[in-house]
Amino acid sequence: MSTAPTDELGCKPLDGGWGWMVVFGAHISIGFAYSMPKALSIFFKEIQEDLQASYSDIAWISSIMLAVMYAGGPVSSVLVNRFGSRPVVMLGGLMCGVSMVTASFGSSIIYLYFCIGIIGGCGLSLNLNASLTIISKYFLAKRPLANGLAMAGSPVFLCFLAPLNQYLLNKFGWRGSLLILGGLMLNCCVAGALMRPVVPPRNLSYTPQKKEEEQPNNCNSKLKGNRMEAPKKKFLDLSFFKDRSFIIYLIGNVLFIFGAYAPIVFLSAYAISQGVEEYSAAYLLSIMGFVDMFVRPATGLVANSKWIRPRVQYFFSFAMIFNGMCHLLCPLIKSYAFLVVYTVFFGVGFGMVFALIFECLMDLMGNERFPSAVGLVTIIECFPMLLGPPAAGLLVDIFNDYKYLFFMCGAVIVTGGLFLFVMNIYNYHMLEKEKAAKDRKQNPKNLENQDQTSISVSEMQETYEMTDSGVWGLFPHSVSFPGQRAPRDPPRSLPSSPQSPPGL
Repeated sequence: MSTAPTDELGCKPLDGGWGWMVVFGAHISIGFAYSMPKALSIFFKEIQEDLQASYSDIAWISSIMLAVMYAGGPVSSVLVNRFGSRPVVMLGGLMCGVSMVTASFGSSIIYLYFCIGIIGGCGLSLNLNASLTIISKYFLAKRPLANGLAMAGSPVFLCFLAPLNQYLLNKFGWRGSLLILGGLMLNCCVAGALMRPVVPPRNLSYTPQKKEEEQPNNCNSKLKGNRMEAPKKKFLDLSFFKDRSFIIYLIGNVLFIFGAYAPIVFLSAYAISQGVEEYSAAYLLSIMGFVDMFVRPATGLVANSKWIRPRVQYFFSFAMIFNGMCHLLCPLIKSYAFLVVYTVFFGVGFGMVFALIFECLMDLMGNERFPSAVGLVTIIECFPMLLGPPAAGLLVDIFNDYKYLFFMCGAVIVTGGLFLFVMNIYNYHMLEKEKAAKDRKQNPKNLENQDQTSISVSEMQETYEMTDSGVWGLFPHSVSFPGQRAPRDPPRSLPSSPQSPPGL
């Protein structure tokens, strides 16, 4: 379950150079994609009072934005396959900027659903998928590190946007804040400009320029041939559901997404219910984001090591189980100091999972199949993304206690991690079994070839023995055979003997 070492052109990824600028651009676009739905919650109270909306009505803004971001994966994959990552990210940044600017003039909650949730979510979807795809084109050996650095944009931007949004809210109100945020999100267009397409290396030659023009580059010719022969890619490639590795990854990932975001949404409220001050409760998310900021690139370094890289699927399972266990232990905590400890471990587990979540999919599907695979995965993930937090909130409404929320999320995530661990063992075993069966089918042909080779070698050795006994006239030159040492010079004349062949 590893990726092919080269792309469809036979050209190995660069693993450096301009690729690090691409990672920087992906860091920006992914940072806005994951942090903006969370950072917008700072404006919710002011919006609620201004538009006379309920708490549940306001909460749907971020939920719709996240759901559309995930659901737009197939559309983004089709656009990336057709036009490349650079124009797609620039279009996504433009859509995000326009969504925030137009939302600042909103007078109803439905208008914000459309502007922020749908238009902004579509823009974030274009940013996310295109950024992940271009990284898989530039990196192979250092890809886990590159993915970790790019995914670290989410906690970095969360730590930056949370205090910035509070400052803007105090200075300009929620409408002026959204207007300024729209201008900031246009920086995604600059990030997209850094994502120049991968150019296949040209073959160096010392022939005249005219001959070089007459003989096109081999790699470019192969590219044109692939474009002519390759079938059109489908909007949704359902053939992935025939892949056992993809099904195992998808089930475990859906279980994780269902329980991943509810603890973040209700962490501050749970701390306040335990007697913690409001400002101290708000700092818990900042602590989590700060820890997550360093964990993601560190996880990429660990996953890139020669011991973990072949076992990255098991490492992903461990990260999920670790994350779920933190949630299961959270309801046992009563003091603020232990809540800080829980938040630190939560940030470690959350950062580990999201540093590996797309790296594992690249590892399973390969560079060329990844854009279509990530589009299908994200559109399926939008359902647990949309239903997870409301289901957790329903438990709070029913039992009037937050601990059942953490029990549910922890149990679901641990189940997903255990499922991945067990099924990956089974999958590796089946892959080895299938490979052995394939080798056995090819063995009879190899044995026949070996028998023919041994027969020919034995005949040559017998012929050499004849020459060694005195039959030099049969060969004009000295002959050597495998396993034997050829004589330096044949004798000039052979003695006459009754055993010599006629004519010698």
